[in-house]
Amino acid sequence: MKLTIWGAAKQVTGSMHLLEINNYKILVDCGLDYERETRLEENEFFPFNPCEIDVVLLTHAHIDHTGNLPTLIRAGFDGQVICTSPTAELAELLLLDSVSIFEKKQKKVRRGKKHSSGPRPLFFQKHVMEAAERFVTLGFNKPFRLSGDIEVELIPSGHLLGAASIVLTVTEHGLQRKIGFTGDLGRKNYPVLIDPQDLPPLDFLVCESTYGGRCHSKGKTIEDVLVEEIENACIKTPGRLIIPAFSIGRTQALVYTLNKIFTNGLLPRVKIFVDSPLANYATEIYRKYLTHLSEDAQAFYKQMGDDFEFENLFYVQDMKESRELSNYLEPCIIVSSAGMLEGGRIQDHLYYNISNYYCTILFIGYCAKGTLGNRLLRGDPFVHIRDRELAVYATIKKTDLLSGHGDHDDLVNLVKHQDKENLKNVFLVHGEIESMNIMAAELDSEGYKVTIPEKGTCYEL
Repeated sequence: MKLTIWGAAKQVTGSMHLLEINNYKILVDCGLDYERETRLEENEFFPFNPCEIDVVLLTHAHIDHTGNLPTLIRAGFDGQVICTSPTAELAELLLLDSVSIFEKKQKKVRRGKKHSSGPRPLFFQKHVMEAAERFVTLGFNKPFRLSGDIEVELIPSGHLLGAASIVLTVTEHGLQRKIGFTGDLGRKNYPVLIDPQDLPPLDFLVCESTYGGRCHSKGKTIEDVLVEEIENACIKTPGRLIIPAFSIGRTQALVYTLNKIFTNGLLPRVKIFVDSPLANYATEIYRKYLTHLSEDAQAFYKQMGDDFEFENLFYVQDMKESRELSNYLEPCIIVSSAGMLEGGRIQDHLYYNISNYYCTILFIGYCAKGTLGNRLLRGDPFVHIRDRELAVYATIKKTDLLSGHGDHDDLVNLVKHQDKENLKNVFLVHGEIESMNIMAAELDSEGYKVTIPEKGTCYEL
């Protein structure tokens, strides 16, 4: 059995791991690499022959795990793509959104340069639909035989609707071994989502390390933080609260939490506008897969009728409605994407509100270095939006309580659930090198063998 880490090696994005068992080749995730030093078109070139891949296994729908799947199919892959049902639907939605983003970037360059057509899209809608036709869906905790000597099982990992860790049971020369891939690990008691489940005893583990060395805030609940911020921004002061949120996952968790706050009468009612077409589509998928949600969310649904709909909540349908929000003068909450402020309708709301003393911008997720969100969080007094330099007078706040990733302790505890005598190696991926080093040091001190792979290095297991 051979393992090669072809993506998310000493970086966060581009998850792609090749497992070779005799002549059978399994690709775990096929993510888009969008690190700042990587040009988008570099994703077209695979370091292996796509025609030789027998099957793709997906942990969850996020683009850094699925975003290069249509390109793989364009390059000759003709096998099945195995994942959970929610992952299949959310992945199709996100991949179609990627096509729109590619096309917008191409048009933007074309407008700016008379003789340039802009970067060629990696794939088009027809390629996404070809990918969607390959999906074969499995339920959680139901072993499925890929071939005579290989079995796959999807284990709930939290993080996103339908997200799974992958466990492969391989029999070679009469010897049975198990290798696990965490995908992205979620958190316990996260709004809407089920808790991540411990993995069975493993021989090898490919583990994400996004929050290595960092722990989430403790003490307050997300309800406490939101009540406090809404009260300060919209009730004590008649202003507005703008919350940048990723359309899939973060927005649904936020809307559900706001539903509980206002339904339970913790605050006077304030109008809430969700301004993201992608979020609206994703919310329908969350409604469809009610049985995949947490017990708390299912109980709330039975009592109240809908986790994502309540009296003072409004889903913005089109650009006309979105633009009209700039003229809405009553206190309100605006939830819009994208979470790092690098595009989407959120930039329109920032343009009109960043210099507004009566506006608070509350970040509920990670903002990568170099993004507009990161510049605001570090306290830049001026920011560039729509070709204008704007003074920052709005109040900038942040909470990590809605982060969809497990923190350092969650990751380490997941590994420590394994018997160190049986677990032969832990491969750390999907994190910045500093995070990996901190996590590796702690696991090493606990007696686990840890490897931080170089991209393209083949490991004999």
